[in-house]
Amino acid sequence: MSADLNDFEESIRREIDAFTQPKKTPAPKPSKPAASGHRVGYRVKLAVRPRQLALDEVFEYESSSISKLEAQLEAEKAARRAGYPIIGYLIDIERL
Repeated sequence: MSADLNDFEESIRREIDAFTQPKKTPAPKPSKPAASGHRVGYRVKLAVRPRQLALDEVFEYESSSISKLEAQLEAEKAARRAGYPIIGYLIDIERL
């Protein structure tokens, strides 16, 4: 009877030790925060030209701004930084 009790105590002690010791598995990397599953901002499409007599090209820019006007201004600045000095007109602006 005491042998059974000792075996039981040992098995319980091992289970407690296994439970209280930290796990050796690596922690998962945090993913991108997707609080509600939708994005905020606008996708702006501009007609741009690298030089005066060139054909219009479409330049797309994604802004995180909630204002359409601010998103358009950010897109124009980004187009100039990308090497398009001539901004023709706004093609499209849509919510993300």
